[in-house]
Amino acid sequence: MASLSLSTKFTLYPNLTFLQFQYPNRPQRITFPINKKTQIGCSSTGQPHQQQRPPKKKKKTLTDGDKGVDPVGFLSKFDISHKQFAQFLRERYEILGLHRHPEHREDYMEWAPGARYCALVGDFNGWSPTENCAKEGHFGHDDYGYWFIILEDKLRNGEKPDELYFQQYNYVDDYDKGDSGVTIEEVFKKANDDYWEPGEDRFLKNRLEVPAKLYEQIFGPNGPQTLEELEEIPDAETRYKAWKEQHKDDPPSNLPSYDVIDNGKEYDIYNVVLDPVSQEKFKAKKPPLPYWFETRKGRKAWLKKYRPCIPHGSKYRVYFNTPSGPLERVPAWATYVEPDADGGQAFAIHWEPPPELAYKWKNARPKVPKSLRIYECHVGISGSEPKVSSFSDFTEKVLPHVKEAGYNAIQLIGVIEHKDYFTVGYRATNLYAVSSRFGTPDDFKRLVDEAHGQGLLVFLEIVHSYSAADEMVGLGLFDGTNDCYFHTGKRGHHKHWGTRMFKYGDLDVLHFLLSNLNWWITEYQVDGFQFHSLSSMMYTHNGFASFTGDLEEYCNQYVDRDALLYLILANEILHALHPDIITIAEDATFYPGLCEPISQGGLGFDYCVNLSVSEMWSSFLENVPDHDWSMSKIVSTLMGNKNYADKMLMYAENHNQSISGGRSFAEILLGEIREGSPDKEKLLLRGCSLHKMIRLITMTIGGRAYLNFMGNEFGHPERVEFPMPSNNFSFSLANRRWDLLANEGLHRNLFTFDKDLMKLDENERILARVLPSIHHVNDNSMVIAYIRGPLLFVFNFHPTDSYEGYRIGVEEAGEYQLVLNTDERNYGGQGLLKDDQYSRTTTSQRSDGLRNSLEVPLPSRTAQVYKLSRILRI
Repeated sequence: MASLSLSTKFTLYPNLTFLQFQYPNRPQRITFPINKKTQIGCSSTGQPHQQQRPPKKKKKTLTDGDKGVDPVGFLSKFDISHKQFAQFLRERYEILGLHRHPEHREDYMEWAPGARYCALVGDFNGWSPTENCAKEGHFGHDDYGYWFIILEDKLRNGEKPDELYFQQYNYVDDYDKGDSGVTIEEVFKKANDDYWEPGEDRFLKNRLEVPAKLYEQIFGPNGPQTLEELEEIPDAETRYKAWKEQHKDDPPSNLPSYDVIDNGKEYDIYNVVLDPVSQEKFKAKKPPLPYWFETRKGRKAWLKKYRPCIPHGSKYRVYFNTPSGPLERVPAWATYVEPDADGGQAFAIHWEPPPELAYKWKNARPKVPKSLRIYECHVGISGSEPKVSSFSDFTEKVLPHVKEAGYNAIQLIGVIEHKDYFTVGYRATNLYAVSSRFGTPDDFKRLVDEAHGQGLLVFLEIVHSYSAADEMVGLGLFDGTNDCYFHTGKRGHHKHWGTRMFKYGDLDVLHFLLSNLNWWITEYQVDGFQFHSLSSMMYTHNGFASFTGDLEEYCNQYVDRDALLYLILANEILHALHPDIITIAEDATFYPGLCEPISQGGLGFDYCVNLSVSEMWSSFLENVPDHDWSMSKIVSTLMGNKNYADKMLMYAENHNQSISGGRSFAEILLGEIREGSPDKEKLLLRGCSLHKMIRLITMTIGGRAYLNFMGNEFGHPERVEFPMPSNNFSFSLANRRWDLLANEGLHRNLFTFDKDLMKLDENERILARVLPSIHHVNDNSMVIAYIRGPLLFVFNFHPTDSYEGYRIGVEEAGEYQLVLNTDERNYGGQGLLKDDQYSRTTTSQRSDGLRNSLEVPLPSRTAQVYKLSRILRI
């Protein structure tokens, strides 16, 4: 058994099929199924076990895992029928926040252990802190800090309350079973005559149940258990007749009729004889009738009788009375928030549109591809105009561009609600809400749905590594205390960014964060997450320390084991509930086992980001002269740790190079070129060539995923600068220059090259293949060559030297066809290679340790991709 000694214990039992999660103050166990196959051979003799014939294949039966998640599954397994407990099991995963209940009401639940009083205030009740508050007792406030508020729908004028206290309504369909005119008396009579009452069916499964029940009725629940205790009593028949006389006026029972006779035999004191007719009638009964569904009425009946207690679009906040005084906060589980409405206090918006206006999904999720070509986007800056773009703008204008460019996934940053626009969404305030500055929740659903319709997966960058410190809109001092969601003291604050650090060892914080991941998948159909800045959460020094690669650095006193536990649970639960989900880790420290299976001691991520690549390219472009570039360093950095190279997500530049105070590569390479400069054409050719070569080698030499930030595929000439006080809140740089693609020229050429590069991967499955064999790295000639599948990649980074016949080793003899050349004119190159140079034939001369070789023409600052088109057998 391997276990982590934490305040919150998570134990992996190798011989059992569950994961055990224990919390010290509340003994609980959360069970997650593990699919595993175990074969055990046993022999009663001392002889070795002999191989036997394989058993015949049996018809596959669905396992518990195959059937999906059933929150009340164990009740049916143990033949338990209990409405209230079953309803509790179904709702316990989603009871927090504001939810509509079938019994014409809204239920609100919040976790605030430091509060003394809780109420919901809003424009629906005149912002009154006394009208809708948590009641006294268990159903209003429990011992763990959960507050429960019931808001009843309001009767319309002239309408009377429902006769049934359990009357339910269907808020989606106009009519339901209860609208048929059947009375509750008829429903109950039908239930008594044709259906078991809860628990009655146990009499069918245990032949001793009826005698045992009879014994209990005669002698009471604490009747004699031994002959000594029985003492002198009348015979059974006399005793039974007396009991029957006593209960002759009792109402009729649904149980079969029975009687007692005495045959006078010593070994048979009495026999229970059942009435055959009533017994057959009892056996013919069906499972218990859910009368609350039989009487449920439709939406029209509800609208006729009631007005919603909180109309759609209502503004609200949660009111707390705390030791520090009264507070109003935006609910932690709010799904739509105005974080800074006209400079006033933030508020949540109740989003519950009527069925005819609610968004209806049209497209299924695309199949997860074997390799990912990810287009990273920020919705707010995705337009050409100097303003905040909307979800609708992105859906109509950017998604078609992404599809045309050849990517198969988009990754959205800054979608989760955040107060300050200039933080790019990294100081999230409301983890369950889409940013209202971009549109409504239904607008975001349409974006995701349209992306799926175009075959694009949708990933979110999720920030669970820290949280905004805002108090009025975020989680800071949420219930008046400093340790509700976050650590106290220095550990509760990020050392450099001014953000708060989650208390991952707290069960309720785990519930909040894990449910948040599941929320985005179930509510908005997203296909995966990139977990931002894991080093901030995995270490108490927030990753700001020197890492040499010594394993001691990953298990010393600075490692937050509770955070590791959270990441393990997140990956285990996400992949168990949603097998096709993709999780990507962004960790600058390259934690060992980041992408290894949890069963093997890893954290369970599908991919991890190689952050060193973009830093290397930025350093080369800004600080190192072209002729001093090291080919060995380029290859070693791009390959990273070979143990995890297959799981690497690679990018030459992402939003960090364009947003975080830096410059995009295009701005570095092309931004300083001035009109009329004598070296303009030469500088443009240099910038265009390096821009293409960097992208080509970054994408094709690494793992199974590649990422590009919006606009960089066509060499966006300007950095991104969000409106902030330092630029007088200007939007001039907070957009994308899509107009550059409308005209022939440099940017159109770069886009054409990037589109053909994506097409090459789609046709040849480059990323899905095994890692390349890098067999030629020459720092003197500045040439790199490697083979991946049937493709040969050759790069000449030398700024001046060209080679008419550069010899490169290959394994297979044959003809190689040039399928991609960065120097083509339509890519902004010089077009130095002629048509007759596009096909090359190998010679039997050994080179680079391989049996055959090619002589290829290599102009300076160009790259070529050859495909083996015909194999020659020698």
